[in-house]
Amino acid sequence: MYAIMYVEELTQIVMKTDRTLSITEARKEIFKIANEVQKPDVHYVLTENGKPKAVIMSAEEFESWRETLEVMEMFPDLHKDIEELERDIKTGKVDDYTTFEELLAEDGLTIADLTKTENDVSNNFGAEGKKGSKKNK
Repeated sequence: MYAIMYVEELTQIVMKTDRTLSITEARKEIFKIANEVQKPDVHYVLTENGKPKAVIMSAEEFESWRETLEVMEMFPDLHKDIEELERDIKTGKVDDYTTFEELLAEDGLTIADLTKTENDVSNNFGAEGKKGSKKNK
């Protein structure tokens, strides 16, 4: 259901551009088309008898669409959930939610402190680290 809806939506978006070709025309320009679709948001709609038949897009964008569809299948009400969360944040009703940090803590995990500087990291080795590296030479 989602795939059909989004393919139709994609076709409608692409149909508004000047990148619509007949399959016969596309056959003559296939190498040019293959290069052009590598650019962001560039798609070609191929038509047969004036009707959309296929869409050409980069493999990277195709994979991104597939991942999006998978997420939408796993969370069909995600848009509604996000809207509800945004309403709750505005009204201050956020105590009902679990934070990412709380979820990690349930499994005994924490988020690493990435604010340490390079000097802090090198100081962790101290003199022992330096001596150890001399012994290995």
